[in-house]
Amino acid sequence: MATQIVTLVGVLIGALTSYLATAIAERAKFRRTMTTRWDERKLDTYIEYISCVKEIMRAAREALRARDREEDTTGALAEMEAIEAKRSILFESFILLSNEAAATAAHVVNQQAWDLLRVTRNPANGEAALEEVPLVTALNALHAAARADLAIGRG
Repeated sequence: MATQIVTLVGVLIGALTSYLATAIAERAKFRRTMTTRWDERKLDTYIEYISCVKEIMRAAREALRARDREEDTTGALAEMEAIEAKRSILFESFILLSNEAAATAAHVVNQQAWDLLRVTRNPANGEAALEEVPLVTALNALHAAARADLAIGRG
């Protein structure tokens, strides 16, 4: 009888150990899967937001060039405003997914984008006024912060 109890206790301990090891492994696998999923979502959001800012820059430059040539700027300005509305929405996703450093860099990009919009909306400004807005520098800082957040370049 004692041998059977020892055997039964051994089987129970083995089953419990096997269950715990499997549960821990599955939990770690789930965490890795979720981290990967969020990193993929972050990357997509970062790319979409930065691309949108670049589109604003392109539309602003196009509007200011047209103004310098004394052409109609209505279409380029309308496109710039539409892209700005999209950028504003994308910014919310960016902030929700990013770490603090990337969020801070994105706030600087926003400020520079608003300055670019202000300069472009002023009918007295031409393409030369773009030099006053260091948006590319702010974007470079955002790229670095996003790479760090995504652990790109770290082995």
